[in-house]
Amino acid sequence: MGSQVLVPFRGSEDNPRHLKLMGDLGQIVPMKYDPRDENSIKAVMAKANVVINLIGREYETRNYSFEEVNHFMAEQLAVIAKEHGGIMRFIQVSCLGSSLSSPSRFRRAKAAGEEAVLKEFPEATVMKPAVMIGTEDRIMNCWAQFVKKYGFLPLIGGGCTKIQPVYVVDVASAIVAALKDDGSSKGKVFEMGGPEIFTMRELAELMYDMIREWPRYVNVPLPIAKAMATPREVLFTKVPFPLPNPDIFNLDQIQAFASDTVVSENALTFMDLGIAPHKLKGYPVEYLIQYRKGGPQFGSTVSEKVNPEYWP
Repeated sequence: MGSQVLVPFRGSEDNPRHLKLMGDLGQIVPMKYDPRDENSIKAVMAKANVVINLIGREYETRNYSFEEVNHFMAEQLAVIAKEHGGIMRFIQVSCLGSSLSSPSRFRRAKAAGEEAVLKEFPEATVMKPAVMIGTEDRIMNCWAQFVKKYGFLPLIGGGCTKIQPVYVVDVASAIVAALKDDGSSKGKVFEMGGPEIFTMRELAELMYDMIREWPRYVNVPLPIAKAMATPREVLFTKVPFPLPNPDIFNLDQIQAFASDTVVSENALTFMDLGIAPHKLKGYPVEYLIQYRKGGPQFGSTVSEKVNPEYWP
């Protein structure tokens, strides 16, 4: 592996600047690029010997569809990496539950991206992490923000769906382990889930425990949740202005999590890379203390909470 990390980015140069502090001077190198410009991608990849594709989006915008972001961009990267000739390793980060038969377009696009990458770059390693938990995650942060704004959390389908969330640091460790191995992970697919399986409600309980607030839920039946999420999906390409990005009521995510998403029985996992994933309770979700209404030291443990009926 090389001694520098090249970080392609779009948008403002301010967006990736915090990453430069995560390495020695000159070690983290942000490089502006256009994912639709082949020459731009080749310029970024010119001096690289490892490619890690982290491009992905779980909702569509007016400019980018699921298929373009999660399938065609991955395929293009694999083609350019193969033509490069000097790319030793290619890591494709997909998602757990990706399947060409999934009801979710996002997951179907991810599955198509995996197939395209392995076809163009057979030595690639595919990582399929479950829902990732960490400082900038897109599930528990969204939940906590919703709770702080509205005082309750909607549980779609009663929160009975099972998932196997994973600590993002463990996923990063798995990628590094694959890059450092003797090549045994080349051409293989790894499913990465945490050591515990949660229902959505149990994961929400963990969030409430960390922000030290009394749990309040509103059960939203699946058909009603889909009906609430549909207007954005119908209108976002038809109105002359951008619509807000979906968080809780994301139609594609609602369809994806209508069924359980856990690691397959015979899949390659963290253990095959010599990694023991962390349990979520404790440090992995400590970032949620920022949502405590009285500051990080506010409140107490679950056993000492006071029933809301007795609040002044």
